Amino acid sequence: MSLETARRALERYHDVEVGEDGALTFAHGGVLCVVQGTELEEGLPVLNLTCVVAWDLTDDDIPRRVALGVGEGLFGTPRVVRGDNGWDVTLRYAFPAAGLEEGPMGTLLMLVVSSASSMRNALVG
Repeated sequence: MSLETARRALERYHDVEVGEDGALTFAHGGVLCVVQGTELEEGLPVLNLTCVVAWDLTDDDIPRRVALGVGEGLFGTPRVVRGDNGWDVTLRYAFPAAGLEEGPMGTLLMLVVSSASSMRNALVG
């Protein structure tokens, strides 16, 4: 139910694809995003939004810039991982989705996605 509400909310702003596992994927300003759902226990649905902010960044200063809050937003936890071709940066946000209607869900999701886009712009221009 929560993923369905998230899908309707996101479709107000983006083209959304639904995977075989029910995960929602979309792109916003060069940021690739996926929303997955799980139920931690009966009556406690949780959505997890993961945004791939940037990948294969070769600037060795990326971890420091992210740690100092480049493109900082109010929602989401950034993560920097060293990949084979450079630094990969993601932003993740998990939240309980019970009781969120389409409008508030869309607002919350877009706040996180906007933070990811701001971070991307600060990192890659």
